[in-house]
Amino acid sequence: MIHGYFGDEGQLFFEVELISADGLNMPVDTLLDTGFTGFMAINKQDLDALNWEFISEQRMRTAQGIKIFDIYLGKVILDNQEYEIPVYAGDQLTEILLGSRWLEFLPLVVNFQAGILTLG
Repeated sequence: MIHGYFGDEGQLFFEVELISADGLNMPVDTLLDTGFTGFMAINKQDLDALNWEFISEQRMRTAQGIKIFDIYLGKVILDNQEYEIPVYAGDQLTEILLGSRWLEFLPLVVNFQAGILTLG
């Protein structure tokens, strides 16, 4: 289980580690976005240092309309477990997003009043 923290406007943040193609671990803060149905989305610029393998392009409906995303095969560590996942890369992303796909197998606990935020 990993502990997260609440943003100033009630956002849900978790720290995960991105693993570059050459094996370097980079801890990053990610924003849980339950409206995004994939595993992870990242800005293309942030992706450069990771050298992840390009898989394909995919059109997706977003709040801003239909956008084209590049899909990469990424490696992340979440709750001391390494996952190899498809990662969506786009130009307009300001945060690294964790999507709702994680919630298919990791329980999420959110209690604003008690200050509790956990995933896993």
